[in-house]
Amino acid sequence: MTQIGFYHLTRTGMTEALPPLLTRTLDAGEKAVVWCAAKPMLQELDKALWQVSAPRWLPHGSEGALCPDLHPIWLTTGEDSPNQARFLFLLEDRTCPNFAAFSRVFDLFDGQNPQAVAAARERWSAARAAGHTPTYWKQEAQGWTRGG
Repeated sequence: MTQIGFYHLTRTGMTEALPPLLTRTLDAGEKAVVWCAAKPMLQELDKALWQVSAPRWLPHGSEGALCPDLHPIWLTTGEDSPNQARFLFLLEDRTCPNFAAFSRVFDLFDGQNPQAVAAARERWSAARAAGHTPTYWKQEAQGWTRGG
């Protein structure tokens, strides 16, 4: 069964929170696909990832890139995964129609936005209703704490 983690952002935005999670993904030998809801977030994330150099450079691609299957991280506003990633990152209240296509799903949501929190609760309930056992992670001063 797919591991589904809900990541409650409380002190940084997506572009600061995502690189460490992607670094850990690549360090684990996995590929990632990041589903954004809109082009502005994809473009902002694209710029931010190119600037990351420590602890690891995060090579990535998106629509229009050559050889999309070779990119370890793929950014998209669609539901594609040309790199056949097993780790899916959902941003901006995106949903996944087929969790079984992935071994892990990371649902990141803005804890400062009441609508994003409410939408995350709905996705949590839908995941449980589908037979999954989601986990909750809250952003702390240093890293993440697993909650109940």
